[in-house]
Amino acid sequence: MKLFQKLKSLIANFRLKLRRMINCMLGNTYDYFLCFYPGNSGYFIQMLINRLINKLNFDDHNIEKIKNIDKNNIVVYASKNKRILDFLYYHTKLKGLDLPYPQVGFDFRFFFLLPVRRLLRILLCHLDYFVHHFHFKDAYTTGYAAKELLNDRSGFVCLIEEEDFYKRFIKSTPDPLFILIQLQKTTNKSVIIIPENIIYVTKPMRKEATFTDILFGTHEKPGLIKLFFIILRQPEKIRVELANPVNLKDFINNPEIEQLDSEFQAHRLRSHLVEILNRQKKSITGPVLKSRQEITEDILTRKSLREYLAQYALENNLTLSKTHKKAAGYIKEIAANYNLQVINFANYLLTWIFKNIFEDLVLDQEEINRMREKSTEAPLILVPCHKSHLDYLLLPYVMFRNNMPCPHIAAGKNLSFWPLGPLFRRAGAFFLRRTFQGAPLYSKIFAAYLEKLLYEGFNIKIFIEGGRSRTGKLLAPKPGGLAMLVNAYNNGACDNLYFVPVFIGYDQVLEEDAYLKEIEGGKKKPETLKGLINARKFLKKKYGKVYMKFNEPISLKDYIQDKNIDLSKASKEEYIKFIKTFGYKLINAINTNAVATPHGIIASAVLNCSKNSFAKKQMMDRVNTYMNIMTFMNVEVSDTLLIDPDNALNAVLNNFISRNFIELADEDDKDITETTVFIIKNNKRAILDYYKNSVISFFVHFAYTAVAIIEIDRFQFSSSDLVMRYRFLEKMFTDEFFFDEETTCEENISTCIKFFMNEGILVPDSTESDVFRITSQGLRKLKWIAAFLQPFFESYKTTLFYFEKYKAEKHEGKERVKKIHSLGTKLYKTKIITFKESLSQINYKNSANYFTKNGIAGPQDHMQIEHYKNILDRLILLIAS
Repeated sequence: MKLFQKLKSLIANFRLKLRRMINCMLGNTYDYFLCFYPGNSGYFIQMLINRLINKLNFDDHNIEKIKNIDKNNIVVYASKNKRILDFLYYHTKLKGLDLPYPQVGFDFRFFFLLPVRRLLRILLCHLDYFVHHFHFKDAYTTGYAAKELLNDRSGFVCLIEEEDFYKRFIKSTPDPLFILIQLQKTTNKSVIIIPENIIYVTKPMRKEATFTDILFGTHEKPGLIKLFFIILRQPEKIRVELANPVNLKDFINNPEIEQLDSEFQAHRLRSHLVEILNRQKKSITGPVLKSRQEITEDILTRKSLREYLAQYALENNLTLSKTHKKAAGYIKEIAANYNLQVINFANYLLTWIFKNIFEDLVLDQEEINRMREKSTEAPLILVPCHKSHLDYLLLPYVMFRNNMPCPHIAAGKNLSFWPLGPLFRRAGAFFLRRTFQGAPLYSKIFAAYLEKLLYEGFNIKIFIEGGRSRTGKLLAPKPGGLAMLVNAYNNGACDNLYFVPVFIGYDQVLEEDAYLKEIEGGKKKPETLKGLINARKFLKKKYGKVYMKFNEPISLKDYIQDKNIDLSKASKEEYIKFIKTFGYKLINAINTNAVATPHGIIASAVLNCSKNSFAKKQMMDRVNTYMNIMTFMNVEVSDTLLIDPDNALNAVLNNFISRNFIELADEDDKDITETTVFIIKNNKRAILDYYKNSVISFFVHFAYTAVAIIEIDRFQFSSSDLVMRYRFLEKMFTDEFFFDEETTCEENISTCIKFFMNEGILVPDSTESDVFRITSQGLRKLKWIAAFLQPFFESYKTTLFYFEKYKAEKHEGKERVKKIHSLGTKLYKTKIITFKESLSQINYKNSANYFTKNGIAGPQDHMQIEHYKNILDRLILLIAS
């Protein structure tokens, strides 16, 4: 009995000492779990982690998303796939940036990363718990995970993992998202879930897995060997992206979610987060790639299209097989043949070319990030201005270099020549004819192809002007392509579309000589292999800088709602009006976001000085006035003008001299001073006019207002006196300069008058409100500003001479424009027309359209012709005098 008591006492003492030893080792806490990572993995392991982590780049726009979160909230990072490397990256990187970094890894086991001392504590803790409860301790059911999050620790949760799903579904283990929802319901703090994506392979997924994918893992889920190879050899291709944070409190308070119990709320939350991450990944890698043949089959086997083909065959007395063959031929003519190898090769080639011919490519990274964010919600329709063939290459290049998929590009069929055509197709170009008239089947197939691209989620680039601008300013929008895209959206090809107006500007365009010939009546040369070979000469000189600006993406869904129109029920006239209005909105957005270059400002001042010669002081006086207008309007100017405007402007002046646009009146002048006189080379005025037109959109409203003030021909007036002439000019030049329907002419006049007062051109009358007087210097400056319109006045005047001479319907289209140009040349030689740059075929085309729309068709309309001629003659005389 004594022996038994002694043994019992020894056991009790041993248990007491063991308990003391365990308490001593555990530090009076039993909260030790493998899912918590303290960050002290030991020197060698930590060194390896840091080496891997430092190879991955974390952009500032991602860091801002974390910084903007209230510090009192609970932060949890959510990853689609379970990768311990992702956890370690965010833990290490964010800890170094003093931002919320994950420490609690839901469903993670950091066994091999923890120091031995901590592993021993975990073992003792769990053994002790097992002795007392006969099952192992769980971080979720014991409330440990929730407690750590409430104590300002950050979490990390994975959304899709086969093993974890099995445990939740079969063994009924707690769902981490369920725990987060329960936690949110019991705390006043907001649980902020940040969906994160480390994209190790930015190439788009292919529908069928390759042999390499089977061995080393897919792009979506690369294996360990593939993962380490990419990190060590190609870290620059890895993208680290954070989506916009999800406030769990707002999510569960959504009426649709609130009525569900917590378990189903967790299911909906998982689906929502996975969808966010899928869209984000798609914005970088692009949609799953399908072969050209697969795309063709998907289009041609659609039920609605098959029915149309059958009806078309019947109406045109064709066999169904011939109709199908014809439709398949059209697809072959149109469709792109997206190829990653060609795109990668093009990246290296274009990098070399652009470095050779341009000094710099000026971009705003925030604008690109904003565009990428929108691409996670819906396909992007990129709408750039079109000034050069290089536009085709620059925009996809910029997107590819900024880890966005190259868009599908709508290109003219003239560019499908060998060998560029097949290469362009593989780079994402699809080709279209200049006109769809008389080809209903072609039009139907092209529309079906666009719908398919949008359904698959591809971004598309279209040139809303149709062709390249030969004048330097934007052309009127062509409604055809825009209407097809809107129609595709209306037919349910996608839930929304984001239109992104893009400005692309050049200090010097490569095609300026060709444009000069075309403007002056020469024929446009077709694109050929010979022309491609001759293009190598462009590599021998520099063309300054390229400027690219991405406007705020415009949601088509929101725009339709704002207009309060149901397109499915709209009449044909309402639909056309909607498309036209939307087109002008996009064009205006491009103009608003344009960059003013010193080339455009100097060219404006040179041409607005006089017809033949000017002194440098005359030119610089105008330059200063134009610069003041741009400052007043917060116009974005090129970086060279911001850094050192005097040197930038002088460099352009010297550039114009070296290119023989202008020359010194006295060849013996060695130093250029304020009194130095220059002569404008007459045969180069059209090129100078091209660069002048690149900035003219900034001055149009001021020119309209200046003309209206000058025409009043008195030194005192009210703003209401200007409205009639302003509206007349705005209407006459609708196809030249695109007015914004959201701003009234009265508002524009008011803005201009405010600037004129700031500049000392006008002063308010001391006795009457809304009455102004022109200062002694003001009239001269008003003429400098009004001078922007002089060539257009002369172009429109020439067109009136044509209508005065030729009967109605004598000539049409291009033939009529050629006749007007021929007449303009004669008028210029007889000095009735004084500005050589007014001999512009584009101006003639726009003016003929305007006058025919307003009732002028031929000599029988002589009263109206005389009315317009008198107005134009008066305006030309007042500005020139």
